[in-house]
Amino acid sequence: MSDALHTHVLHITTGSGENVTDITHECESFLSGAAQGRDGLLNVFVPHATAGVAVLETGAGSDDDLLAALRELLPADDRWRHRHGSPGHGRDHVLPALVAPHATLPVIGGGLELGTWQSVCLVDTNGDNPHRRVRLSFLG
Repeated sequence: MSDALHTHVLHITTGSGENVTDITHECESFLSGAAQGRDGLLNVFVPHATAGVAVLETGAGSDDDLLAALRELLPADDRWRHRHGSPGHGRDHVLPALVAPHATLPVIGGGLELGTWQSVCLVDTNGDNPHRRVRLSFLG
């Protein structure tokens, strides 16, 4: 297999509210074909102005804690200059400054090199756009 860049786009439906979606399994599935046992880097990129990528623990409350912290830091009220869409939607456009729209992760032997409790997650606070794309790119 060549060292060419391998890429794939995920289509994720996040729903009409704030959401943290674990996409670790989809990343691992992509790597099973793209990496084929090799070392390299996986880049996860969300081409949206109102979503981000986080590496965090899920299922034990950390995902809900993240959303609670974002609600406190970025309240959904009328303080935002960016005003189209739902009330408070301007905060969704500030989200990627706090939760980056990308993550680059090590791949060792074809698998993600994550910590025991780490997951790759799509973070979406924008209920106006429930359909998201996530580009996965592997470079070996």
